[in-house]
Amino acid sequence: MPTSKENAQAPTAELTSRTHGVFAIAPTPFLPDGALDEASVSMMCDFYAEAGVDGMTVLGIMGEANKLLPEEALTLVRGVIARFSGRPVVVGVSSPNLRALERLAGEAMAAGAAGVMFTPPSTLRTDDQIVGYARTVSETLGPDVPFVLQDHPTATGLVMSPIVIRRIVEECPSCVMLKHEDWPGLDKITTIRAWQNAGEMRRTAILCGNGALFLDFEMARGADGAMTGYAFPEMLVDVVRNYRNGNREAAQDIYDTHLPLLRYEQQPVVGLAVRKHVLARRGAIAHETLRAPAPALSPETLADIDYLLARLARHDMRAG
Repeated sequence: MPTSKENAQAPTAELTSRTHGVFAIAPTPFLPDGALDEASVSMMCDFYAEAGVDGMTVLGIMGEANKLLPEEALTLVRGVIARFSGRPVVVGVSSPNLRALERLAGEAMAAGAAGVMFTPPSTLRTDDQIVGYARTVSETLGPDVPFVLQDHPTATGLVMSPIVIRRIVEECPSCVMLKHEDWPGLDKITTIRAWQNAGEMRRTAILCGNGALFLDFEMARGADGAMTGYAFPEMLVDVVRNYRNGNREAAQDIYDTHLPLLRYEQQPVVGLAVRKHVLARRGAIAHETLRAPAPALSPETLADIDYLLARLARHDMRAG
């Protein structure tokens, strides 16, 4: 597997336990006929760069990774890394097939990815099985492949307690980041940070997902930033930077302004369609297409989005 330093290209940026900021979870652009829209990949990368994000994550759950052929996934990965040069790109490689995970991770790192992300499969039943799986993946990928441990029980049904995460971090030196998406999970951040501050657990970066629905309090609990999607990534950047600069009130003000649209975008089933619609209107991608099977936005939903954007534009000109 081409993941060694001798065979892989140098990554665009390093992924470490001190990584912080905003990593945008990127959608996968499609043409109206459902084919991969490679031209929009470049548009999307430029959009996120101009928004000021620190990195990008592709092939996440909201990136419709499960609808892509292996060659399409690699085309997307290579296109993003090439266009987003100079900033770290994390590639989601979760798969129940360890060989498929290994191959995609190897191809991603060879293309210049900064690291990979995976979540243990939902078929695991005990804490020991979860830790053992993570250790196996870490050993399979090798010490030169930093990885993000994704903790997303609402999507996977797999619950990782703080002590399980602690064991994985201690047994897998290449685990440099936790993508925190437990819900509710604020106390999990507090527990992990307390262990790390006391020297009882090796430090990892913590970037949070869940569509940023709890980003304000996650930052207050000690998160390093966000790894999630939202049609206005500039807001995520503003919130994280203000928190890191000690200005919680400014962070809360801009977050509160966006909260109605943010909440609307997090609806089950239609949420990604809403996000892609707004991203297309903003010029981030050429088409709002989701690959079938996918929901269509009703006229009433489109009217809701118009209303929310108009209200947002009164306080944030970027929504205009």
